[in-house]
Amino acid sequence: MKFTLSWLKTHLATDAELPTILKTLNAIGLEVEGVDDPAEKLGSFRIAKVLTAERHPQADKLQVLTVDQGDGVPLQVVCGAPNARAGLIGVFGVEGAVVPSNGMVLKKTAIRGVESNGMMCSFRELELGEDHDGIIDLPADAPVGQVYAHYAGLNDPVIDVSITPNRQDCMGVRGIARDLAAAGLGTLNAIIVPEIDGAGPGPDVRIEDAEGCPAFFARSVRGVTNGASPDWMARRLKAIGQKPISALVDITNYIMIDLGRPLHVYDMATLQGPLVARKGRSGEQVLALNGKTYAVDETMTVIADTQAVHDIGGIMGGEHSGAQPHTTDVLIECAYFTPERIAMTGQKLALTSDARGRFERGVDPAFLDDGLSIATFLVTSLCGGISSEATRAGMPPVANKTVAYAPDQCLALAGVDVPADEQKRILESLGFTVSGEASQVDYQDGVPVSLPASWTIAVPSWRRDIDGWADIVEEVVRIVGLDQVPSTPLPRMPGVARPTATPEQLVERRVRRTAAARGLSEAINWSFVSEKEAAAVGGGQWTLANPISEELKVMRPSLLPGLLSATRRNMDRGAASVRLFELGRRYFAQGERATVGFVLAGEKTARGWQSGKARPFDAFDAKAEILALLAAAGAPVGNLQNFGEASAAYHPGQSATLRLGPKTVLAEYGVLHPSLAKQFGLTGPAVAGEIFLDAIPARRRSSFMRAPYAPPPLQAVKRDFAFLVPEAVEAEALVRAVKGADKKAIVDARLFDVFVGPGVEDGQKSLAIEVTLQPGEKSFAQEELDAISAAVVKAAAKLGGVLRG
Repeated sequence: MKFTLSWLKTHLATDAELPTILKTLNAIGLEVEGVDDPAEKLGSFRIAKVLTAERHPQADKLQVLTVDQGDGVPLQVVCGAPNARAGLIGVFGVEGAVVPSNGMVLKKTAIRGVESNGMMCSFRELELGEDHDGIIDLPADAPVGQVYAHYAGLNDPVIDVSITPNRQDCMGVRGIARDLAAAGLGTLNAIIVPEIDGAGPGPDVRIEDAEGCPAFFARSVRGVTNGASPDWMARRLKAIGQKPISALVDITNYIMIDLGRPLHVYDMATLQGPLVARKGRSGEQVLALNGKTYAVDETMTVIADTQAVHDIGGIMGGEHSGAQPHTTDVLIECAYFTPERIAMTGQKLALTSDARGRFERGVDPAFLDDGLSIATFLVTSLCGGISSEATRAGMPPVANKTVAYAPDQCLALAGVDVPADEQKRILESLGFTVSGEASQVDYQDGVPVSLPASWTIAVPSWRRDIDGWADIVEEVVRIVGLDQVPSTPLPRMPGVARPTATPEQLVERRVRRTAAARGLSEAINWSFVSEKEAAAVGGGQWTLANPISEELKVMRPSLLPGLLSATRRNMDRGAASVRLFELGRRYFAQGERATVGFVLAGEKTARGWQSGKARPFDAFDAKAEILALLAAAGAPVGNLQNFGEASAAYHPGQSATLRLGPKTVLAEYGVLHPSLAKQFGLTGPAVAGEIFLDAIPARRRSSFMRAPYAPPPLQAVKRDFAFLVPEAVEAEALVRAVKGADKKAIVDARLFDVFVGPGVEDGQKSLAIEVTLQPGEKSFAQEELDAISAAVVKAAAKLGGVLRG
């Protein structure tokens, strides 16, 4: 929900400055998502006068201008605008200013050999419109030297507030102003509802679907002239991102944002017969205002005449019957649509709109007459015409809801002691009506006893979220300030607390801590990706019917898209080395899988006088991370085998899978496929990996006690073996064979050298392995060492290995 500061102050009489307003909004539960002040980015652009304009000596389409920016020191500027001329008053960007449209920093430069200082600007360059045919041409009385943003009234900050689904009353500027007034930040101005003297009967509107549209009010206005909306209205709509279209359309958008009341205007020349709110029929379609065609059905409420459907009720109007530049007679619709019906229709059609966002929360059912009168007044004031009387079909569901409440319930529930008179002031400021008895003193056995006050609170029609006394407490505490709620620790249970984490949660905790300890930063990404990103990693199997964005439409089949996007953002901001991991879920037809993913990109080691050039990450770095995280997850790392290449997301020949047996894949890792890296905007080398936590066999649960530390009594013995093996033999297979030659004596074996060259025949390679032997109760005798060595050589021979001489 966006609005400008000046717009807010049309409803709120206050002297509070912007920082105070923002702080108060956050304190009362209306979270401020951002503030955009156009005057800040336009602060270096001033009104200037062109003193002279001469043809550029080296270019026919350029002119050399002498510009006065108000300081009495003329500056030379090269300009290519066709409308540049002596005497023109425009907008000048001084040296050091940043052009909003492209981020270019203005500086003194030479253009075709002529010095240029700064720039005369167009509307598009300042992001104030699409006009780029020439530079801005201001009236002759524009004050030279003044900051253009102040002259143009652009020094009006835009506030963006996040509205929770239960606060339908704050989907209009007036509702936010009401909350601020209740918080003591000013006085809520009275709303002016004009008296409309209609001429003649109102339009023929009817209701056939009272469940979806309980009330349908309307007026017709004949003889209108639909032109551009006034500057004050267009400026406010543009400031919050709404594109002004025409006076008739802008009026409905303005009232929706200003008062939270959606309306719709029909061109009466396109209507045939009465306008009816009814259920859709199978086969009917609507070409909506967004240019898309939607098929409606019996579960949806539509507005139709005898010939066609003109409106998806409460969500979006039809293109055929909308107000056009040539429209002369209009019908103004002000209806109430059932929130549940609107929500289901919007979800079914995957159609969102500002009107839907308000109707599905629930607009004020008592504001139909007033909303219609305000809209009619604006139409006749800005577009002319003669209004009819109002037609009222149906009755809005205005409920007289009351809540029994005692002021001491605030302290009991929220822990905040707010005096009863202050609670009453707050509630009445929010529109509640408070009646009932104040606190009294009674006498029991001659002893005075204080009896709590008992109130009956009438809930205003615009607060359908209030159901009981706990909601009243929330309103009081919210306005007092959520920061006033004391932090009260929960009582600690006696004894030692029993563990509550599941084995799966414990595994995830160990993996997360291990990744962080190894220098990786945790990323938390959306569980949704775009269809294009999902296709890049094999395609997703779950697509959302009603996504919040087209870029977040598919349930992710891999953690890589989110990690790669985060990597690109970090590298775009100058990060030389990115090490990210994420612990989350992947989604398949069979269910979701707990997964750990990581990406290493950029420099592994920076350049230096000792290390030389910077070294990038490679597949072995990915393997090291994979093994460390698998060990933390409890996988039997020593029993895992490398198999072939990983999925298509990885580089062929520079990737692998780790498996427990030939079928159980525990992880995949390697260098990213170049096409995938390019798709995500990564220019340098990047490696990645994913561990499938649900594939790791569960540990047998034993005692919580750790085994006592028992160091070996005797020193280990190390022996080196070098074998000539066929090139096709994997080093890992040889290491595993050597380690299994004597499982009792050999505790470790590792590859420490690979050699191909002189002294080694073609088709073979030399693999050197360090074997660690651990004696038990006594040292190894020479005969025992010889026997173990023979067993090692025999195990290597099964793979074609021969001990080098």
